[in-house]
Parts: sequence; structure tokens; C-alpha cells
Amino acid sequence: MRITYKDSDYIYEILNDSAINKETTELRISFDGQEIVLIKNDKGVWVQNDGGVKVDPELAQALGRSVSLRFRM
Repeated sequence: MRITYKDSDYIYEILNDSAINKETTELRISFDGQEIVLIKNDKGVWVQNDGGVKVDPELAQALGRSVSLRFRM
């Protein structure tokens, strides 16, 4: 999938093994050749889980929102 963030285009791939639905709270994403894990916190905001390459918190939220919109979460 593709996302534009701060005037730059990025391509990412969803790596989740199970189906993505409204109850999904964790996303495994291949982004820029690295795997990152996003977690939906208790406020409904997508944040990056510890470990792996760090991305801008706003970019992590944008990635989570992109998946949410695509899968109508």
C-alpha cells in the first residue's frame, strides 16, 4: 500500500497473519525494508511498539489510520 506523509511517498506492506477487522489492535508492517509493530492504545491512537527501527510518532499514527481507513476499522 502507499501513503503520502509530509510530501513524501512511502510504500508499506501489512504482515499480519490474521484478518484485520474492527477488533484489531496490533499491526505488523513492513516499512522501508524494516518491520515495525503498531499498537492501538486505549485512546484509539496508533503508536509504535518498542523495538526495531523507530519512526516519527506522527508517521506511525498516519500508517495506522491508513490501514484503518482501508479496512474500515
